[in-house]
Amino acid sequence: MKKRILSLLVAFMAAFGLLVSCSAQKEALDISNEEQAVFNSQEEKEVEIKDEESEYEIIIIEPGFYTWLQSIARPEGYYSQSFLENRNQLLVMEWNRRVVQPGNFNPNLYMFQIDYDPNIDYGYEVNYKLYNYFVYFQRKYKQRLGPFLPRI
Repeated sequence: MKKRILSLLVAFMAAFGLLVSCSAQKEALDISNEEQAVFNSQEEKEVEIKDEESEYEIIIIEPGFYTWLQSIARPEGYYSQSFLENRNQLLVMEWNRRVVQPGNFNPNLYMFQIDYDPNIDYGYEVNYKLYNYFVYFQRKYKQRLGPFLPRI
């Protein structure tokens, strides 16, 4: 009798966990009219991500990203460098996983792998802009690269 009750309790908890996890993934992003206008923008101003000390550089040419970074993203200093590094490490791993699976993920969205070594200090600016690009990308293309919603 105790085994049956325990089995029912475990089954109930598993079903509840599955229900909660499924509903959490379907949570919609709150995209403002201002942000949607930036997403629809065709302005192509490149964003250069570089750190003079480490000599690493990324150039992002994505319509609207420069405007989004300047007007909608959280300002520099809002996040700590360790927060940005931790998030970037997770996001880069998922991004690179999608790049090597063009049959499962849109190869027009995931074209190139990102070489991000968590043992290298890329500096605040590189981590800040890379993280914000991931947020922008997820919100604009309705993608989810990690276990958390890309919020502003």
